[in-house]
Amino acid sequence: MIQVEKLSYGFPAKELYHDISFTIEKGQHCALIGSSGTGKSTLADMLIHPENYLYDGRITRNENCRTGYASQFSVRDKSQECTVFEYLSQRFLQIQSDIAAVCEEMADPDIEDMDAVFERYQALLDENASMDGDHYESRIRRQLHVARMEGLEETRLSQISGGEYKLLQIMREMLRSPNLLVLDEPDVFLDFTNLNSLCKMISEYKGTLLVVTHNRYLLNHCFDKILHLENGDLQEFDGSYTQYRCSILREKLKRQLQSIEEQEEIARTEQMVERLRKRATLMVNPTIGRSVNAKQTQLDRLRKRQIKAPFIEVREPQITLPEVAPSEPGAEPGAEPRDILTVTGYQVDFDHDLLQDVSFTLREGEKAALVGANGTGKTTLIRDILKNENTSIRIDETARPVCLSQLQDRPADSERTVYQVLLEAGNGSRDFMKDLLTKYTLPAEVLDQRVCDLSGGEQNLLQLARIACSDADLLILDEPTSHLDLQAQTALEKAVSAYKGTVLMVSHDFYLVANCADFVLLAENNTVRRMRTRNFRKMVYEKYFDQKYLERDKKKQELEAEITAAFRKNDLIAADRLIEELEALSEE
Repeated sequence: MIQVEKLSYGFPAKELYHDISFTIEKGQHCALIGSSGTGKSTLADMLIHPENYLYDGRITRNENCRTGYASQFSVRDKSQECTVFEYLSQRFLQIQSDIAAVCEEMADPDIEDMDAVFERYQALLDENASMDGDHYESRIRRQLHVARMEGLEETRLSQISGGEYKLLQIMREMLRSPNLLVLDEPDVFLDFTNLNSLCKMISEYKGTLLVVTHNRYLLNHCFDKILHLENGDLQEFDGSYTQYRCSILREKLKRQLQSIEEQEEIARTEQMVERLRKRATLMVNPTIGRSVNAKQTQLDRLRKRQIKAPFIEVREPQITLPEVAPSEPGAEPGAEPRDILTVTGYQVDFDHDLLQDVSFTLREGEKAALVGANGTGKTTLIRDILKNENTSIRIDETARPVCLSQLQDRPADSERTVYQVLLEAGNGSRDFMKDLLTKYTLPAEVLDQRVCDLSGGEQNLLQLARIACSDADLLILDEPTSHLDLQAQTALEKAVSAYKGTVLMVSHDFYLVANCADFVLLAENNTVRRMRTRNFRKMVYEKYFDQKYLERDKKKQELEAEITAAFRKNDLIAADRLIEELEALSEE
C-alpha cells in the first residue's frame, strides 16, 4: 500500500525525522503515536501530499492509491442548510451529475475529441464503482446506524453538535472508500457517546487506516499496528497497543540488565587499563604499551555501544500548578471554606433553551468536572463564568481565576511568540523560561517561535506552563487533555490531584474526571445537576463503557506506574514480576 524508506525531513530550527522507514499494508489499522511536537500530523500529511514537501528518502504508494483525510480541526459552515443525509450524499450525486453531463457530451454529433471525453467518462465510472455509488443510499444509512446517528438523517446540519459534525466528516470520507484513510486526532472533544460511535466506525471499517491519536480507549480497541514517532526516529510494531506497551517494558528490562553487565565490563576494563598503565610507567616494555592501547580501544568501544533508548525513556512532563494556601491569611482556624464560585438560576437562550435553571456552588479547594454530551452548552457556561458579567454568576472578589481554553477558541494572539506569551505571565528571564519549557518537554528553541507554529499538544503544554507562572487559586480548564500525549495526560492528572486550589473543568476524559474530581456537574435535559464521582462512574459503566474494561485498564495504569517506580529504584526483580502481572492482565 505505502512504503517509506529512509525519510528525512525538518525545518532549519528542528529536524523532525532522520532516516525513518516503515510500511502500511492493505487492510491494516495503524495508530501513529508519539510525544507532542514530534511531527505526527506533518508525517500524515506527507503521505497524502508528498509533492508539497522537500524531503530526503522515498515515499512509494500504489499507482492507483486514493487517499482520504479528516482533520483534527473541524470547521463547520453553519450557513449550510442541507440535511445530514444530503451532506453525506453530495459526492455521490456530484459524480452521477458529472456522468450524465459527459453522456450528453458524447451524444453530440459534432464532438471533436471523443477519445478524451470517453476517457473522462471511464474515470468517472471507475470512481463511482470504487465508492459503490449505485448503492450509496443504503451505505449511508448503514453508516449512520453504526454511528448511532440514524435519527439525525433529516436533521439540518446547522442543528447538530460539533461532535456529531466531526463524526459526519469522518463518515463522509469512509463512504468514499479510499485506499488509505488518514484521521488526525478524530477523538478530540468527542463526548462518551460519540467516542463509542467513533470506536465502532474505525473497528468496522474494511479499508486501510492511519490514525493519529492519544486516546487510550481507541488505542486499546481499534488497531493492529503501532507506528511510534519519537526523537526523529520511528519504531514499527505489528500488534495491538497493549502488546506494544508490554513489549516496550520487556525491552526496557532487557536493556537495564544489559546495561548493568556493560557497566561491570567497563569497570573491569578500566581497572585493567589502569594496572597496565602503572606497569608501563615502571618499565619500558613495548608489549605492555601495546596492551594498554588495545585495552583502551576496547574500553572506548564499550562506552560507545552503551544502550540508547529513544522509545523506552519517553520523558513525562513535570507539570506543576500554582501553589495555593488552603485559606486566606487571617482566616480563623476551623472556619468553613468560602464560596469561590456561585451560579444561581443561570440560563442561556439560543434557537431553543440550551441551559436553564442552572445552580451550583464551588467552594474553596473543591474540584468539579462539568460533563455532558456535545452541544449541551458546557463551553458557553464556562465563557459566561469567565466574563463574570451575568447576574446569575458570582466569583468571590478575592479569587484569582485563570483559564485554559480549547484550541479553536483561543484569542487571536497566536501570532505572538512563545517568549511574549510567557513574558506576559510572569518572570522575564529567558533562562527561567527555557528551564520551564524543558520541564514541560518543550524544546528551548520554541521560545522565539510563533504560538500558531506549535502543534496542538505543544500549545496546550504552553498554556499549562503559563498557568504555572501565575498565582491563580481558581482554574477554569476547558478540555485540558485535548491534544496532549499519553505521558502529558498522566502528568496533568497528577498535577490536578495535587493542586490545593479550586478547579472547574470541562472534560470528556473519563480518567481525568474519575481520578481528580470531587464531584461531577452533569449537563443533560437542558440543565446541570450535581452528582457524586462514584455515581458518575456507575453511570459511565452502565451507559457507555464496559466496567470490566475500565477497571482492568485502571489496573494496567497502576501496574505501569509501579513498574516505572521499580526501574527508578533499580529493583529489576520487582520490575520483572510486575511486567509478568501486566502481561497476564493484558491477555484477559
